[in-house]
Amino acid sequence: MKERTPRVDQVELLRRTFDFDMFVRVRCERADEVWIYKAYKGEYFVDFIFSSGNGVATVDDEWFVHARTATVFGHQCLISPAEETIWSKAFVNERERYDGADINHLILKMGRSMDWERLLRRFDRYWEVLLSHLMMFRFAYPCERDLVPTWLMTELMSRTLDTLKEGNWDERLCRGNLISRVNYAVDIHHWGYGDGRSWDERDRGKGEARGAGRELENTLGGGR
Repeated sequence: MKERTPRVDQVELLRRTFDFDMFVRVRCERADEVWIYKAYKGEYFVDFIFSSGNGVATVDDEWFVHARTATVFGHQCLISPAEETIWSKAFVNERERYDGADINHLILKMGRSMDWERLLRRFDRYWEVLLSHLMMFRFAYPCERDLVPTWLMTELMSRTLDTLKEGNWDERLCRGNLISRVNYAVDIHHWGYGDGRSWDERDRGKGEARGAGRELENTLGGGR
């Protein structure tokens, strides 16, 4: 039977539809409200990732704007940008998993074409995490140090010197649980340190705009 052609008004209605719902018969699981859901179909499953495990590296439009195209299993797909991948992986520092080698390899292969200014902006007040990985890269590849721009290392080292002048925060806080859920539990539950992740989530929830330049130094003492 020949399918009936939709009337013009029906076509126009479809064009104006902004909410397209898909109904699928799969089992879904809210694995973690902060960063991942899962959908299952028999023995197969798909991860829907919308942030990093600590809620910092949120998937936004820039992930897609700066994505590269590659062929995966015969299909053209968008590949996560190296900058955003590093931003997300930098906070993985568990006993059973550390993504530092992945970051080193991304820098090794993509360093000359990376947008280092965007990467620095992504890390925002977590710039010390970025510096730690860049130092590990320099250790792993002493013959490839120039892959990381000199201006970036100078900027991060300058910030480090500023923190030496600034001294300790007044608040007894442990931010280690931003990079590991397990390894710093003893600090928070037994050694009397404040929960750095909870503090960070509250501060992020204020929606305060942050830049990418030296003005970020003013946010470092936010826990005082």
